[in-house]
Amino acid sequence: MSQALWTKQGETLSHKNACKEFGLEENEVIEAMKAGKLQYKKNYAHGNRYFRLLRREVKALAIELRGENYLEKQEIEFKIKKATREINSCKRKLKAFEKEKALLIKKLTQIE
Repeated sequence: MSQALWTKQGETLSHKNACKEFGLEENEVIEAMKAGKLQYKKNYAHGNRYFRLLRREVKALAIELRGENYLEKQEIEFKIKKATREINSCKRKLKAFEKEKALLIKKLTQIE
């Protein structure tokens, strides 16, 4: 087990995020951990336990359980959700800026 993988950014993810990103069920991930297919480290956040997993091992597990096509489809769906979330965030920011601009224009016309 290479320690470099555990410390490199983007190489690990929590078991919860692994389920979301790769479309796996939590019990499948836990069973793979028990069977030794996935290396893991226990971590705690706000008193709650979670497991850190290596991304490449989770990807291999997803391919083994569901096949290459499923993984590709799941990856595309995950990216679509991420893009949609970002678009909605930008829309909310744009509305706030438009309101601020309208208020500033109103104040400017009152001063003149």
